[in-house]
Amino acid sequence: DQPRMAPHSITIATSKWREKNFDAGVIELPGGDPMDTAELERQLRAEGFRRTYVWHDSPHTHYPAHTHASLTAHIILDGEMTLTVDGASRTYRSGERCDVAAGTVHAARMGPQGCRYLIGEK
Repeated sequence: DQPRMAPHSITIATSKWREKNFDAGVIELPGGDPMDTAELERQLRAEGFRRTYVWHDSPHTHYPAHTHASLTAHIILDGEMTLTVDGASRTYRSGERCDVAAGTVHAARMGPQGCRYLIGEK
């Protein structure tokens, strides 16, 4: 079951993923298009993410198991990304956000149309 998106919000991973070092919740945006990249970047900076940038991966790009030195946010703008942690996988689509805790071993695979996403790094 995919959670419904509230107007002007981005859905973050469901609470069951919190156990896997993923955060859960909803970002409320002050009006406008919920996929307004500039507004999403402002929101991430307000949350303390020092670096934000948009990344694009080709169809079926795969990143083997790896970690990040700091908390990272991934907001899917187009396409889809499947993240795997501890053998459990979840697919994120346009309008969804997943935060990965520092040091969490995870792998990622992009969908058949690739994936364009906004990254925030603390």
